[in-house]
Amino acid sequence: MNDVRPESMARIKTLAQAEQFIAEQVAAVRAQVGDKKVLLALSGGVDSSVVAALLIKAIGRQLVCVHVNHGLMRKGESEQVIEVFGKELDANLVYVDATDRFLDLLAGVSDPERKRKIIGAEFIKVFDEESSKLEGIDFLAQGTIYPDILESIKQAEGKKAVKSHHNVGGLPEEMKMALVEPIKLLFKDEVRVVGEALGLPHAMVYRQPFPGPGLGVRCLGAITRDRLHALREADAILREEFDNAGLAGKVWQYFIAVPDVKSVGVKDESRYEGWPAIIRAVNTTDAMTATIEEIPYAVLHKITARITAEVTGINRVLYDLTPKPTGTIEWE
Repeated sequence: MNDVRPESMARIKTLAQAEQFIAEQVAAVRAQVGDKKVLLALSGGVDSSVVAALLIKAIGRQLVCVHVNHGLMRKGESEQVIEVFGKELDANLVYVDATDRFLDLLAGVSDPERKRKIIGAEFIKVFDEESSKLEGIDFLAQGTIYPDILESIKQAEGKKAVKSHHNVGGLPEEMKMALVEPIKLLFKDEVRVVGEALGLPHAMVYRQPFPGPGLGVRCLGAITRDRLHALREADAILREEFDNAGLAGKVWQYFIAVPDVKSVGVKDESRYEGWPAIIRAVNTTDAMTATIEEIPYAVLHKITARITAEVTGINRVLYDLTPKPTGTIEWE
């Protein structure tokens, strides 16, 4: 299958259409993989979760799921992945803590594309290392979806790619594994329908989208551990308050971005220089365009009060009102 979605390919909107897609992909995966083993990067997001469920249906215990904690996960994310997949779903799960390894490589790197390339390349190295510890691993599965491809390749001569995705292109020539990408021609809304057809829990299917590079593209500019920590804590507060306000099910994606810039503020009657926390909340169906969600001022005020009081290093909270286009969903 190439990277161009056929015009004749119908949109997957119903469970019946999803079940037909699943049957086709199960057959395709079995034909591609045979009796070999497949390594999957399992972040716990909807894309990798759907791929995991689909591959388990196709090849069962031939699938080895690897969760890499690159130090750029949201608060409690890795712990949740271990609980849900390792215990509740009884997946063949390998946990790798590579926090220091990734953050050391990213130290001082401010260019967004370089950060994405570093994170993507290191992921491949980690998976290659993990596969070398196992026998018969010949394939690498990825949760690549169609918007990733559209934003990474040049659609016409003279147009620049919007941004690179760690799971699209740029794989090292020496990589020892072939790729398995069963949902790479699907849009995000279609992935969710397929997830429901596979019987995944509703909360997992509609879990907050999270980019492959994680908080690495939300800790804007060169990543530092203190600013990364502030970002993680502020993002956790945002998600908690959205849950409390009943917005979690109404807003497609919401998160905090923290740039590498400080402004003067006041705290405890003294000068206080801190970073701004930028709230991003958008709605979309296919991730190609996005509109801004209007958040009640009472909710914004509560989020602002909590972040500025509870998160060390942040002294302002801003709200991004830019739709896509002209902005992308992520800042980097």
